Amino acid sequence: MLNYIIRRILAMIPTLFIVSVLTFIIIDLPPGDFMTQLAANVGTSGSSMDAATVENLQRQYGLDKPLVVRYFTWIGGWFKGDFGYSLDWKRPVSELIFDRLGLTLLLSLISLAIMWLIAVPIGIYSATHQYSWGDNILTFLGFLGLSVPDFLLGLVYLFVGIFVFSISVMGLYSSEYESAPWSVGKVLDLINHLFWPALILGAGGMAKLIRIMRGSLLETLGQQFITTARAKGLKEKVVVNKYAVRVAINPLVSVMGMQIPELISGATVLGIVLSLPTTGPLFMRALLSQDFYLAGTFLLFLAIMLMVGNLLADIALAWVDPRIRLE
Repeated sequence: MLNYIIRRILAMIPTLFIVSVLTFIIIDLPPGDFMTQLAANVGTSGSSMDAATVENLQRQYGLDKPLVVRYFTWIGGWFKGDFGYSLDWKRPVSELIFDRLGLTLLLSLISLAIMWLIAVPIGIYSATHQYSWGDNILTFLGFLGLSVPDFLLGLVYLFVGIFVFSISVMGLYSSEYESAPWSVGKVLDLINHLFWPALILGAGGMAKLIRIMRGSLLETLGQQFITTARAKGLKEKVVVNKYAVRVAINPLVSVMGMQIPELISGATVLGIVLSLPTTGPLFMRALLSQDFYLAGTFLLFLAIMLMVGNLLADIALAWVDPRIRLE
């Protein structure tokens, strides 16, 4: 197991290198740079910034250097814990991203937990009550959840919360708790502002897990060892929960590695819709202003989180099913 984990971590290094190169090239593709964008924004506000000032600022921040030089300057700083300097925020990138990445990861993990806690029991019920009214209704809701994107559900939640119930649904806290000291009420308000976005974020994945669990369990219930267990006189509840579910849950663990990237990217978009302090709003601003080092660091950290998530999913699959050998 340890050798497998080491090999996987070593395999991440060339992948991260390729991702970092492509990221920096793509961010640099639009014409101009941060200073030309700044000059254009100053021009729209009625002020002006002459070409000489723009050139001096480009020279000061190293934007006049070739792309290759800027890339290796940026990536070389990673080995020293220096992720570059945000030209937009006038602060080191490391000071900006960790809180945002932490909340994005927390929201994704809460959503993943909600998905599993809801999807597995519903999938078991649908499989054991095949073609019943309950199964048909849950199947319809599952297809509905798969077809509606997260950001659209976020907009519906926003509309209902503000215009129907007149409650605060944006950000992490209601207005009365934003500057208030910590209390039980503030903690409950924070949980409320995290639970619903996490539920929205996991709606599509939850529907997918329900369908996978249902199909996998139906297939497992038709296998020979289940027939043997029933022939020995075991109760149906024991047959299903102790034997069938343990085998049928393996595909869900495999899919978890693909769910983590979807949740992280979904949390980025949902953060923009609901004004959550996740990576979304800051990352979008970095792209619009061509803040190379901030946007590039975000993408590279997200790539690291995705690869670690896939590794954890593979390890969890081996732990759930001892028949799997990591070679």
